[in-house]
Amino acid sequence: MRTVFDPTDPGSHAYGLLTSIVVPRPIAWISTLDADGVGNLAPHSFFTVVSAHPAMVSFTSVGRKDTVRNVVATGHFVVNLVSEDLAELANASSAPFAPEVDEAQTLGVRLEPSAVVPVPRVADSPASIECTLHSTLALGDAHLVVGEVRAITVDDATLVDGLPTIEALRPVSRLGRDEWGHSPEVFRLQRPRRP
Repeated sequence: MRTVFDPTDPGSHAYGLLTSIVVPRPIAWISTLDADGVGNLAPHSFFTVVSAHPAMVSFTSVGRKDTVRNVVATGHFVVNLVSEDLAELANASSAPFAPEVDEAQTLGVRLEPSAVVPVPRVADSPASIECTLHSTLALGDAHLVVGEVRAITVDDATLVDGLPTIEALRPVSRLGRDEWGHSPEVFRLQRPRRP
């Protein structure tokens, strides 16, 4: 037996269903600046890799929030990984701050200059992805933003053979409702080779 939900029915709670089923979702803690240089820091869990060559990532904002307005205005953003020790700050930055309020400054999040783009990164994040705007696309009540990756900065302490380990990054994820996930239990499967 299954309950069938029609996503076009306003009473179906499509957002809640999708965010409870499409789990876990990595969190892009995105730092931006507006045209006047006022900072914005907000978590977005509709986030993924788009392309490796050229390197591109995307995030989706439900509604045209400060993050999207800033990226369109300046053409730059930084995706900061949310590790376990940053989860509460990332969650706090999701509050509905006014556009003229700098979340990082208000919450005491340490920022530092990025390597390439003119937007600061979160100093205590173990990895950051510096991007320039590639394109945006309005989809219903959401805005898809694609960024071309200009630099990836990774804390040396997380690297093994040139790549970060999940055990060292300790990323948290978003689940449904008010649920968050700790770093996952890891198991390894080798990809099958062509017979």
